[in-house]
Amino acid sequence: MPIAPNFTSILSKDWEINFTQCSPNGYLKHTDLCNLLQLTAAAHSDLGGISFTDMQEFNQAWVLSRMRVEITALPKWRDIVTVKTWINTLENSRSVRALEMYLNGKKIVGSETFWAVFNTEKRRPEALALPYEHFELYPENKATLEAFSKINLNPAKEVVFEKTVFVSDLDIVNHVNNVKYLEWCLDLIDENIIVKQEIQSFEMNFMKELSLKDKVIIHENTSEESVIFSISKEDKNCFALQLNLK
Repeated sequence: MPIAPNFTSILSKDWEINFTQCSPNGYLKHTDLCNLLQLTAAAHSDLGGISFTDMQEFNQAWVLSRMRVEITALPKWRDIVTVKTWINTLENSRSVRALEMYLNGKKIVGSETFWAVFNTEKRRPEALALPYEHFELYPENKATLEAFSKINLNPAKEVVFEKTVFVSDLDIVNHVNNVKYLEWCLDLIDENIIVKQEIQSFEMNFMKELSLKDKVIIHENTSEESVIFSISKEDKNCFALQLNLK
């Protein structure tokens, strides 16, 4: 698709929170928060001519490598939120994108995301085949208070669940959707952490893709300040999540 006439380097998009996106407490699920952020990023890529459809002409797609989300408050059912996004850096096969969510003009969520261009046939990163110079970059305009950090995967972690990848876990790139990893882990924590909104921030690191019928093990390491999960396949780490608690 060509670059849209209404394309701008900073996009703001409104979303209404519906009941299917909410936890039992009536507030937006963390998984659906991530979905809204990524849908906004996808909409911006679509307007700028570097969407999944555009990139598939070269067997390419954007895949998420890292994501940090900082939460001041969560919206609730029927709230209308505005998600704002722009690109910090974009070079060759890598891009850092910033996202913010606003409710009634007040910022409630900030997110920093790291994306890689992925060849969907060769299953490896490569340089973006499409032009992107029309995107103005904002390297100093950060959406989060803290940048990506290293998630410490303690070797004393506990095995809490074993999982087989089903077709419902896959996305259009034919691997486990990034939000599914988060969903698997959040299903294993104390429900009060969700209901009482005790997650202040979280960070995800995607290391290796998972495919249909893969068998994985989910590990957990809990402290007063955080809960750390890792997902491994054949003793190799594929994913790490750190939930920072209030």
